[in-house]
Amino acid sequence: MFESVILMGGLGLVIGSALALASKVFYVYVDPKVEAIDEILPGANCGGCGFPGCSPNAEAIVEGKSGVDSCVAAGEDVAMAIAGIMGVSISEKEPEIAAVDCHYSKDKTDIKYDYKGITDCRAANQLFGGMKHCKIGCLGLGTCVEACPFDAIEIGPDGLPKVDEEKCTACGTCVRACPKNIINLTSASKRILVEYTEDNCVTPCQRACPAGIDIREYIRLARVGDYEGSLKKILERNPFPTVISRICPAFCEFECRRTLVDDPVAINNLKRFVCDSHVKKKKRVQPYKAPASGKRIAVIGGGVEGLSAAYFCIRLGHDATVFDANANPGGLLRYAFPSYRLPQKLVDWDINGIQEAGVSIKTGLKAGHEVTVPGLLKDGYNAVFTATGGWDSRVTRGAVKGVSNVFPGGYLLIDLLRLDVEKGRRIPCNRNVVIAGRGKNLPEAVSRLKGFGAENIVVVTRKEEETAFDDATADSLYGEDVAVIYYSGITGLFGEDGSLKAVEYTNLESGEVNTLKADSIVIASGRFPELVFFDSEALEEDAEEVIEDPEAETTVLKWEGREIYKAPADRNEIGFLSYEDMLSGYSAAITAINGGRRAAASIHKFMYGMPVTAPERPVTKQSLLQNVGELDKVKKVPRTIMPTLKKVEDNKEYYRGYSEESAIKEAERCLRCGLVCYERTMTVDGEENEPASV
Repeated sequence: MFESVILMGGLGLVIGSALALASKVFYVYVDPKVEAIDEILPGANCGGCGFPGCSPNAEAIVEGKSGVDSCVAAGEDVAMAIAGIMGVSISEKEPEIAAVDCHYSKDKTDIKYDYKGITDCRAANQLFGGMKHCKIGCLGLGTCVEACPFDAIEIGPDGLPKVDEEKCTACGTCVRACPKNIINLTSASKRILVEYTEDNCVTPCQRACPAGIDIREYIRLARVGDYEGSLKKILERNPFPTVISRICPAFCEFECRRTLVDDPVAINNLKRFVCDSHVKKKKRVQPYKAPASGKRIAVIGGGVEGLSAAYFCIRLGHDATVFDANANPGGLLRYAFPSYRLPQKLVDWDINGIQEAGVSIKTGLKAGHEVTVPGLLKDGYNAVFTATGGWDSRVTRGAVKGVSNVFPGGYLLIDLLRLDVEKGRRIPCNRNVVIAGRGKNLPEAVSRLKGFGAENIVVVTRKEEETAFDDATADSLYGEDVAVIYYSGITGLFGEDGSLKAVEYTNLESGEVNTLKADSIVIASGRFPELVFFDSEALEEDAEEVIEDPEAETTVLKWEGREIYKAPADRNEIGFLSYEDMLSGYSAAITAINGGRRAAASIHKFMYGMPVTAPERPVTKQSLLQNVGELDKVKKVPRTIMPTLKKVEDNKEYYRGYSEESAIKEAERCLRCGLVCYERTMTVDGEENEPASV
């Protein structure tokens, strides 16, 4: 008995020693922060955070791979508690929601596809490509419904997913589950930043609209009498809806699919009706704005583009101030249209709406004189955008005699050639001058610059050597000892305080980047490029609070100027004076509005270190997209004509606008198209049934 006790005791001692040794060898350290956060998380393990459970998410939060507010199953109190553990603050977050980018179900398609018993969209897409009649449409098997951890999605009576906004937490699970990318998380900011690609279901009219307005949706809302919702949808991409409804060339109507059977939908007239219904009631509508970012943006130029850029910056959460040389902002809207077509009170109405959105406007301040790029940056603005308009704008306001100088060292070739040298007028060009562009007038420009004291002149041209100049121009330039850099575009400007110091150029073929010393740059176009200026050093610094020493010496401001990204085109161009750049003025106000939106998107991306480029495979005029060449089962319905005055009268609009009855009647003509789908008029024995779509 005693021996048994000794044996068991010895065995226990050996096992205990082994376990103690094993605990030392196989010890796994658990970060106390991970443990603390794991205890706070609700333990739902829903996967909405993008990680397989709460514990992996806790580890990701500590590692910085996931946000302190990443748990979609918990409330703000949990996020605040996690932020306390991590020792960080939590800022207001812009709400997102899942949105379905498909409007016709598989049951409504022309060609029914048999998935042979498969019940998962991902499997159908893998095995069959999911090709029914539309290449990118909804497969309709409900995989997103099964994937949603919060029961926020269901298949509606029309066979398409429907999102419950109250239940949706924007966790993105449905997005990851959808193989056709027709479900995406969206927000006000994302809808401003988006450029449509060939993978999106974009209607023919929306593709033709320079601003990319969701025309199908705002007409649908008008059709059901939701005029406020319709106007909000327009304002998402157009801060001048009342003005544009009078002067737009209506590119969208040329692409309207109804032209295959009768006349296009009066899209612009419907926009006017929606806007006028609010003007008459003096009721202002504002779309959603992102939470305040604390960033300040200055815009030089109060025309359509400048005001639009400021408006979209405000909606992205940034403070924006517009500085304009004129007594009243609006640019060409003030001078280019007769009152019977565009009453000035309507220009004021839209501009007042931009101000009510939060944009500050300061007038009577000329660029390069009362207001300068370095001065604004020193005043604490995080970015300065130049939108001073083209030569045509200067002509209309009688500002052609002087020399325009929007940023330090920057001048236009047209101003240089128009200088009255005999009266002693000159450009302070100093030694090193870069000329951007080409043309027969360059020899004269070079001669003048040398007379002003320039010693080193370099011409940067986008053309190749054999196509850049004619023989006479080339001989004249070489005779003046001018250096020419071919097949390159200027992609950046660098300066200190009120002086330009260098110009960056990029070879368009190799992508090689180089810099040139430059005291001045002369641009061979009728307008200054649309540039974003910022403090080079401030942009690179961490967002830590800096305590200023009032007795410290004033530091030199080092600034940088960059282009906004180009309008999406078939060629992905870079540098000044590209095919997609505006060389004088925009062809239409609606195009200038889109320029302002792209500017705001570029500014936003610059400040947050995001790539400032257009997306791959953007929708352009040359994009090869699915389409239809004829319409089936669509009843001809005549276009609703807008009434007019009997004759043109001053201060009275010639076109009188739609009545509510006329507007709804015209809105019903819209086919609510997709890529290949559209609303049909089904008839049986001559009787009209409900449309095929919902």
